[in-house]
Amino acid sequence: MNISTLLNERFILPELKGTTKQHVLEEVVEHMAASQAGINAGELLRALLEREKLGSTGIGNGIAIPHGKLAGLNDIILVFARSTAGVPFEAIDGKPIHLIFLLVAPASSTGGHLKALARLSRLLKNDDFRHRLLTAPTAADIQNAIAEEDSRTAV
Repeated sequence: MNISTLLNERFILPELKGTTKQHVLEEVVEHMAASQAGINAGELLRALLEREKLGSTGIGNGIAIPHGKLAGLNDIILVFARSTAGVPFEAIDGKPIHLIFLLVAPASSTGGHLKALARLSRLLKNDDFRHRLLTAPTAADIQNAIAEEDSRTAV
């Protein structure tokens, strides 16, 4: 599975305004709902917050991968957001997060979202790639960095 095929440039937020976990999730969800017809922002936010109650999706190294399922979707949607200042996110290493990949799958999805989560986790282990995401100046540059890393490490 290629992550770059799931990510459209309109789903890239190069700089978040939110300074808390709640505000960042709201900001990303609202952007997603405004960019994609059929997304119920309230329903998606509830699903993400319920998932966060099970344990933070802040996986360490400045990364969070909030994820959930939503009725009415036909395909997996990925949103990338960045906070250069960092946001407290209850990550497993206790450090603020800078890079957020929000993954939303159709309610009927079985394995696709798990493959996407696994692929994201593999890509994000690369320090150079994370640095490129942190320093890319525009949404287009971020998308290019993801596409390049995706093709470089294709399985």
